[in-house]
Amino acid sequence: MPETIGFIGLGVMGEPMCHRLHEQSGRRVIAFDLDDAPLARARDAGMDVAASVQGVATADIIFTSLPDGPALERVAADLKPHLRAGQTFVDTSTAPVALTRRLAEEFQAAGVDYADAPIARTREAARAGTLATMVGASDEVLARIRPLLECYATDIAHCGEVGSGQVVKILNNMVLMQTVNALAEALTIGRRAGVDGATLFDALAEGSADSFALRNHGMKAMLPGKFPLKAFSTAYARKDLSYALDLADEAGVDAAGARTVGAALEAAAAMGLEDAYWPALLAAIDDTLDPETPSDD
Repeated sequence: MPETIGFIGLGVMGEPMCHRLHEQSGRRVIAFDLDDAPLARARDAGMDVAASVQGVATADIIFTSLPDGPALERVAADLKPHLRAGQTFVDTSTAPVALTRRLAEEFQAAGVDYADAPIARTREAARAGTLATMVGASDEVLARIRPLLECYATDIAHCGEVGSGQVVKILNNMVLMQTVNALAEALTIGRRAGVDGATLFDALAEGSADSFALRNHGMKAMLPGKFPLKAFSTAYARKDLSYALDLADEAGVDAAGARTVGAALEAAAAMGLEDAYWPALLAAIDDTLDPETPSDD
């Protein structure tokens, strides 16, 4: 009999990932979220819906997609008394490395395998099944979960043992945020020097400054000045960057570039853009910008 899948956290990224597991895996999926709306959509799609976190504990492989470390810790605490040896727990959230490794030890002591598999790319990629995921797990556990990861991810990087996936994902976000900050500075300087922003970014895309950040965060958000809700928010960016700065402190590295981005994100939040798509940090650099009121578009 095929193993059952549990999925906790049907947010912006979690909901499409859960639906792809339901559509692609051929396995029974049990879903849970605190919001009734995505649960109704899961039910309409033919999934089982749990009334609580504990209701997912019967699944053979349990996925989580949660906003932060405290949420992960709460869910883990609710699950642990109900788990059994032989289950597998896969956390796709971005969470602190120390917390990930501690939870893995606690789960493994109870006979439950643990993998951290945070995801990268956009909500459109989640819907299309073209996410990237960085995995921290043993070879055996990765082999077990790989067919499920392939339901929503086209690029799967095995980064090492548990916790390594979080390290790589956190550093990925740190580099991305510094790139977006550089683009915000370049856009502001270029415009003030008399160059059209689209002309500038088109030229950068043809040169050595080309990047995923330029073509997505830069061209699709910063150029039009649109920073919608229900995307990766300034608040989430600040959270992920704080994890990177914690790692830097532990490694004895003065991450000056990351701290600069952190200041821009703090300023954007203070401007009322806490829930807006995080390239809104442009507004903290260009004080003449009047970004549109964030919407759900």
